[in-house]
Amino acid sequence: MESSKAHQDPFTVARGKLCTAEAGMTGDWRSSRPEIDSSKCILSKTGNKPCFLCWMYCPEGIVTKSIPVKIDYDYCKGCGICAQECPAKAIRMVAEQNID
Repeated sequence: MESSKAHQDPFTVARGKLCTAEAGMTGDWRSSRPEIDSSKCILSKTGNKPCFLCWMYCPEGIVTKSIPVKIDYDYCKGCGICAQECPAKAIRMVAEQNID
């Protein structure tokens, strides 16, 4: 009997690993960026455990699951999902200021 690992698709394994922004740094073209007000975060506001919904819903995986929550702006595309999902409204989208 052969091992099922011998017949495993190598691309399935590659896609199953966590990685940050496979396409490279993409944050330089966004038009708005999320800003976090840590004082409004569930942890600060209620003393309860943080919800980390921003971390869970980020499609790029660039929000840290730490206290305080941080965003890697080199890879953030400015989609606003983190701000939309934050139940405490601790994240707001602000216009990106381009520095030339």
